[in-house]
Amino acid sequence: MKDKLLIIGASGHGKVTADIALKMKKWKSIAFLDDNASLKTSMGLEILGNSNEVKRYIDEYQIFVGIGNNVTRQKIHLMLEEIGATIPTLIHPNSLIGEQVEIGTGTAVMAGAVINCCTQIGKGCIINTGSTIDHDNRIKDFVHISPGAHLAGTVKVGQGSWLGIGSVVSNNINITAHCIVGAAGVVIRDITEPGTYVGIPVRRVIA
Repeated sequence: MKDKLLIIGASGHGKVTADIALKMKKWKSIAFLDDNASLKTSMGLEILGNSNEVKRYIDEYQIFVGIGNNVTRQKIHLMLEEIGATIPTLIHPNSLIGEQVEIGTGTAVMAGAVINCCTQIGKGCIINTGSTIDHDNRIKDFVHISPGAHLAGTVKVGQGSWLGIGSVVSNNINITAHCIVGAAGVVIRDITEPGTYVGIPVRRVIA
């Protein structure tokens, strides 16, 4: 098993994922790749080069995409799969994970997050600080559940969607792929069309 971790992206989300990795105490060393040539370290960890150099490290390192943008994270994650990289899952030790929960590779579960039983989380997701996902949810690949968002039971969220900070989703709701739910938005009906939704309850404001 590879005992070194390389995180692509040394800015905000990358730093939080590095913090999780440090607290997991699973890797002998942790480093970054970042495209900002002026950065040499982040979180006190070395930046080895830029993201284009990732192939040099796949035999020695597990590699994680620490980028918050869903589209960019998906693109890089899929590239890593194509070149045969080992992609871990990062789970903060102060999160709560229920029984029969499945979490895909490349997903980060932040401090204080709660994922209740019989839920499936796809690959490349962000389950951010203090968010809660109740029983029997289905969260597809490359979704971002923002800090303090709360999903009731039996919610489905389509690929690449982003639920903003403090948003709330009622039980038995389906949210289609590639949606944005704004901060503090409340979803009480299915969302069947992609777009940006805001308000209480949410309404579509951008197609």
